[in-house]
Amino acid sequence: MPDKDAKIQAIETFFAAYAANDLAGMRTVLAENIEWTIPGHHPLAGTKRGVEEVAAFFSQLGKAGFQAEPLFLEANDEYVVDIHRGWTTEGTGKVDTLWALVWHFNTDGKVDRVFNLSGDQHQMDAFVWANYDLAPLPDRLA
Repeated sequence: MPDKDAKIQAIETFFAAYAANDLAGMRTVLAENIEWTIPGHHPLAGTKRGVEEVAAFFSQLGKAGFQAEPLFLEANDEYVVDIHRGWTTEGTGKVDTLWALVWHFNTDGKVDRVFNLSGDQHQMDAFVWANYDLAPLPDRLA
């Protein structure tokens, strides 16, 4: 059996750290200048720039007990595509849907771009609006 692709191993490492709410472990596979795009029309949506913004995003998800179960991983020279079931265990309402993520790796073997695609964006939007508040003005204005 051939060795497992290093990019797939990196994503498995990320998911294991995610399951343990281990932000330091998640950071090990991410480039410092990562851009992670979250779809939707809710306070957590948008492109997170830099490993600290990405970590802050995952810290917020942790408050809702988000869980992920990888179902499919495939890699080529630059990308990994994963499909996973993602669901919440806390909060008002629920999220339980499939997600597809497109992970791009830089030449150093770190993830530098992620595009997150939801199987049910309306469900995610409703959940976030029900469970996360916007910062008050003027704090939410950059």
